[in-house]
Amino acid sequence: MSESEWITNRIAELVSEHGAVPPPWFMFPDTHPYDICWRMGAGEFHVMVFHAWWEEQKQNYDEAQRIEYFRKWLPPPRWLTWMIDVIWDINLSEVDNPEEYDYSSYFARTEELGFGTQAEFERDMDDPTWLEDN
Repeated sequence: MSESEWITNRIAELVSEHGAVPPPWFMFPDTHPYDICWRMGAGEFHVMVFHAWWEEQKQNYDEAQRIEYFRKWLPPPRWLTWMIDVIWDINLSEVDNPEEYDYSSYFARTEELGFGTQAEFERDMDDPTWLEDN
C-alpha cells in the first residue's frame, strides 16, 4: 500500500470514528508540541494524516468553521500557536525569522474566542514537567 493510500484509509477510519480527523493533542494528550513524537512513528504519521485532511477541509471551511472545529477539540495552552497557524494559515517557512514571529494579535483573538491567552501559553510551554524524563 502506498503512503497516500495509507493516509486516505486512515482519514476514513478517523472520520468514521470521530466525525473528523482529531488534532494531535487529542490523539496524544500528554505530549508537548516539540516532542520527538511528532517527528517519528505514530505521532509523525498522525500529523501527516491531519494535514492531508485539513488541506481538503480548509478549501471549504471559512474562518468561522475553522474556529468551530477547534471548539470541539479544545487545545491545551501549549498548542495555541499550532492552532493559530492552522486556523489562520500562517506559514512560518515564509517568515524571515520564524523564532521571533509576533503572535500577539492572534493571541488577542484566541483570548477573545475563549481558547486561551498568551500568558497561559507561555506558562504551559515553560512548565518544567516537559523537561522531566517520562
